[in-house]
Formats: sequence, structure tokens, C-alpha cells
Amino acid sequence: MKSPLKAPPLRNPGESGQQRLQALFDDQVMPYLIAAALFTMVAFMDWVRWLNDSPPSPILFSATAVLAIAICAVKLHAGIREAKAIKLGRDGEKVVGQFLERLREQGAQVFHDIPGDRFNLDHVVIHPSGIYVIETKTLSKPDHGECRLVYDGQSVRRNGKAFDRNAINQVCAASRWLRVLLIESTGKTPPIRPVVAYPGWFIERTAEAKASAVWVLEPKALPEFIAQSAIQMKSEDVRLFAFHLSRYIRGAQK
Repeated sequence: MKSPLKAPPLRNPGESGQQRLQALFDDQVMPYLIAAALFTMVAFMDWVRWLNDSPPSPILFSATAVLAIAICAVKLHAGIREAKAIKLGRDGEKVVGQFLERLREQGAQVFHDIPGDRFNLDHVVIHPSGIYVIETKTLSKPDHGECRLVYDGQSVRRNGKAFDRNAINQVCAASRWLRVLLIESTGKTPPIRPVVAYPGWFIERTAEAKASAVWVLEPKALPEFIAQSAIQMKSEDVRLFAFHLSRYIRGAQK
């Protein structure tokens, strides 16, 4: 007996984040939970023996159990913080992916979580108006005060400060990688536009940003921006690029 599926399924939005979340739990949480539980159980058994005037002393195992619990608590605290960050990023990618799915009604092909060379592309939309490489950045918002990002065409700033990792450079590098991949597989040069999406944030764009080749948008506006852009590809080109990209994704998962 064998599977009836001839090719593996394409990836879902946030799939890399889900895998990282599972790996974090398996590697950095579960082993310490098991160790703490084991030493606690051994210490408890020795205490029972000691209370019943049995020879074994529970002091050594109790000290070991306390140490194991302390290490577990430290690891759990760090793991929970990392898990929250991963979950936030994963959920942001899902939200952006759901907005992008609307573009299928306009003949677009939508792909999520495309594996690259030690990185991944969150979303790629192949639409008659072009190919859009979309990087999702999900940032926590303050409970009070203004929630505004400023895009000046070179970087994105929050409260006047640029982020440590420049999302513009990141999405441009991803776009160059995809362009090379599609040129090598199809022999055609695709019209690619880099996009950075910030779910839930108001984006203020300067005059320089409006002239930039890189879009920085709240994802709710993204489908409209794509739909209103000038047509650059025929339907057969859309299908051609989509076919080769889907073939690459399935091949990368084997």
C-alpha cells in the first residue's frame, strides 16, 4: 500500500513558526519537566521511607530535586518568553495570509512559508500586476500611547528609532533570491515587488517612501494595493511562474 498523493502539500501560513514552537517545547521544555518530575518522585519516595524509619536518607535526593526544579523554572521562564515571540510571529503570518487569500478571486496564485537558503519567505503572491514577496513583522503594541510606524523609504522607525534588523533589506534580499530562482527555472524575468506588512499598526509614509519600490503596509490595505496596480503579466505567465514556484516548494520538502 502507498499514499495516493503524488506530491506533498504546499505549506500553510506560519508553518515555520509552528515547527519552531514544537521544537522549542520538545528540546527546551519537556526534558527539564521530566527531569524535575523524576527527581521529585525519587525524593518523595525517600521521604516516605524516612518517615517510616527506613534506612535511606532523603536529604541528597531532596537537594537534587530542588536543584532540578530551579533549573527547570529558569528554562521554563526563558522558553515561555521565546514561545510567546514565536506564537506572535506565527499568528501574524496567519492573519496576513488570510487577507492575501482574497486575491485568488482575481486570478492570483498565493504561496506561504516558502523555504529558502537558511531563511523563508512568509508569502508570495503571483498576480497579473506582478509578483509580491511579503515579509510579515508582528510587533507587540503598548497598552497606552500612539501606535505608529514611520517609513522613510530606507527603514521603518518606531518612536524615532530604527529596528535592529532592517526589514527593508531583508525583504529586498528575499526578492532577489526569488528573482534568480524564477529566472533560472523559467528563463523569464519576473516583475517582483518587495513588501513588508505590519499587522495592526498605522504606517506613516513619507514622500520618499511613496516613491520607493518597497511597500510597507498594514495587511488590510495590501489586497487593494495589489488589485489596483497596473497589469504586467498575462495569465499564462502567472500560471508559468506559479507552476515553477510550486514545483520548487514541493521539491524542497522532500
